[in-house]
Amino acid sequence: MALKKSDLYSSLWQSCDELRGGMDASQYKDYVLVLLFIKYVSDKYAGQPYAPITIPPASFKDMVALKGKSDIGDQINKRIIAPLANANKLSDFPDFNDVAKLGSGKEMVDRLTNLIAIFENPALDFSKNRAEGDDILGDAYEYLMRHFATESGKSKGQFYTPAEVSRIMAQIVGIRNAKTSAATTVYDPTCGSGSLLLKVGDEAGTAVTLYGQEKDAATSGLARMNMILHNNPTALVVQGNTVADPKFKDGDTLKTFDYVVANPPFSDKRWSTGLDPLNDPFERFKPFGTPPARQGDYAYLLHIVRSLKSTGKGACILPHGVLFRGNAEADIRRALVRKGYIKGIIGLPANLFYGTGIPACIVVIDKEDAQARKGIFMIDASGGFMKDGPKNRLRAQDIHKIVDVFNKQLDVPKYARMVPFAEIEQNELNLNLPRYIDSQTPEDLQDIAGHLQGGIPAADVDALQRYWAVCPQLRHSLFKESRPGYVALAVEKAVIKSTIYEHPEFTTFIAGMNAHFAAWRQTSVGTLKALQAGCHPKEVIAALAEGLLAHYADKPLIDPYDVYQYLMDYWAETMQDDYYLIAADGWKAETTRIIERDKKGKEKDKGWTCDLIPKALVAARYFAKEQEAIDQLAAELEGVTARITETEEEHGGEDAAFSEFDKVNKASVAARLKEIKGDKDAKDEAAVLNDWLKLNGEETDLKKRLKEAEAALDALAYAKYQKLTESDIKALVVDDKWLATLDAAIHGEIDRVSQQLTQRVKELAERYETPLPQMVSRVAELEATVNRHLKTMGFAWK
Repeated sequence: MALKKSDLYSSLWQSCDELRGGMDASQYKDYVLVLLFIKYVSDKYAGQPYAPITIPPASFKDMVALKGKSDIGDQINKRIIAPLANANKLSDFPDFNDVAKLGSGKEMVDRLTNLIAIFENPALDFSKNRAEGDDILGDAYEYLMRHFATESGKSKGQFYTPAEVSRIMAQIVGIRNAKTSAATTVYDPTCGSGSLLLKVGDEAGTAVTLYGQEKDAATSGLARMNMILHNNPTALVVQGNTVADPKFKDGDTLKTFDYVVANPPFSDKRWSTGLDPLNDPFERFKPFGTPPARQGDYAYLLHIVRSLKSTGKGACILPHGVLFRGNAEADIRRALVRKGYIKGIIGLPANLFYGTGIPACIVVIDKEDAQARKGIFMIDASGGFMKDGPKNRLRAQDIHKIVDVFNKQLDVPKYARMVPFAEIEQNELNLNLPRYIDSQTPEDLQDIAGHLQGGIPAADVDALQRYWAVCPQLRHSLFKESRPGYVALAVEKAVIKSTIYEHPEFTTFIAGMNAHFAAWRQTSVGTLKALQAGCHPKEVIAALAEGLLAHYADKPLIDPYDVYQYLMDYWAETMQDDYYLIAADGWKAETTRIIERDKKGKEKDKGWTCDLIPKALVAARYFAKEQEAIDQLAAELEGVTARITETEEEHGGEDAAFSEFDKVNKASVAARLKEIKGDKDAKDEAAVLNDWLKLNGEETDLKKRLKEAEAALDALAYAKYQKLTESDIKALVVDDKWLATLDAAIHGEIDRVSQQLTQRVKELAERYETPLPQMVSRVAELEATVNRHLKTMGFAWK
């Protein structure tokens, strides 16, 4: 059985809980990630002659043998960690015998034993659970990194750059379309766990050479492991302070690279420790100016500039302050702009990064043809994100839009434009994005004349031009001229929605959009049904998503990136796991039992399930009549239950039939009927109780019939799974599951766009419905009426 990505993630996060104890996330992450690393390399490479890493005789299985032993921590250090580290020149592994972190005696033994047991799970067998070129483990590593960064809080979050930001940087430095080879070099001077460096390497068309430097010893160790996990064992990651002691040199000068990317610590106040900036041996600051002593952002940027070849390209994440702060930083900024080195600036949403909530930007550096550059391309992408717990996160559509717009240098109103140097000079080389891009949503202004004299301002109706471009006659059906510059509603307010939805132009538009999706669906069915074991899920979804985005590129009213997002959301939620199952096992609909354990460890069989094809799909396609009968029974049961509740509420008041009941059930009602049998005064009460009993009997009968019908359908469906052919499975998964879900989501988006028009027209109609004089007159009338009533009652206002 293949390993589902979501199962892998939850298993690994469960392992973190085993260690949580009194340890900070930044400490226990090291143990979990090292164990993940050892398990992976043991499964994948043990006994292989041409493995990219040397596996000593002692590996994960020897770790398992240490479970429960009193000296487990010491033995892990000596027998497993040390030989692996020495054979592969790895360092900075955590101490598995650290009493301060893992506890002493039995506490340490239990904790490490439990942790090893989690990695023994047969589902975590990495030897057969990886589609080549599609690193399920690298993604799991990234998942853990994100969780650790979230848990680590303010001071420990620097070791992880959100994957979404890394993806943008990898795609805008230009490595994808460049002619790359093993001689192409990529460098990250503050590489953390290495995820940003790896993302850039992944974007290249060929294998490239990766270099990284990281100040923190434990984190640089994680980065080296991360390189091996991602099939980059030759990447060179060294430990040290990049600004004070850069490790990559050619003689006495800094080594230069083709591509440099970085997410340095924001506004590092200790950047110059161990360095005399005015006498920097590598002359990083001389041509531009020395950064302020307590603001290190430009120190890192200038290190990047100095580390780039004459045609080199780079991208660096920096706080927004670098764009507009004055004094020494303004001088450096001027020098960089006038050199032509800054190709672009991308403003990101606030609260994306761990350890800080301040907004950041990506500064894109390109030395090639710098002197010929005519301006700086700017994007304000601060408005595109989703909430994710306490942080903000970029969605797939936000990443794609930034990359598309930047790489194609598109002029997008309120979002992006090429800003000429002349305009930047006029602003005294202040690069603050709001000076050049007004990304604010225009205020919905109230029209005074409309409120005083009535009438909907024509300007507000004109603002809906994107709708009128599609349905020009619809405007005339909804509005009529009233006076110059103003219109009136041409239909009753109650029929605005039906006027829009039933208009011939609008129905033609909806039919066209439905046909448009059907065309994409038709072309995609074949591709999806052609998936085979061994396919690369990431490549397949990338091609599918790009095709969908291109398909909606020129469609009116619908944002193609919104449509793209529906696919990417469904991918993350369901399709990804399905693809990995197919990539590992092919088109198999295997059923599994659902076994639950209670607190005492007793197992209970809760039925069966199938990951690839949910039971409901088989029932809908093959047993529609049986399912319809079940739905009918469920509806009847719901109706009877509602009537029972109504009866109890209606007769539950003081002195009513159920007022004295502690609990209303069959036994208590029958007992009460026995009590009042033959009592003529209790005739009405007996009638109510008998009605209740009758309904209760119906409810019991319906529940029994429903349970029997569901069990019968369950048996039919279970038997059907065994007989499904490959083409049956493909139809259920592709047609009934994937494409039906996307169909519903995209139709929902079209409906949402349609509702926006209805709501806006209604809002405008209500806003200017009653002119002020009419309102004043109405208030006067009501006041006179109230005064008359008061006078009649003997009251009068003085």
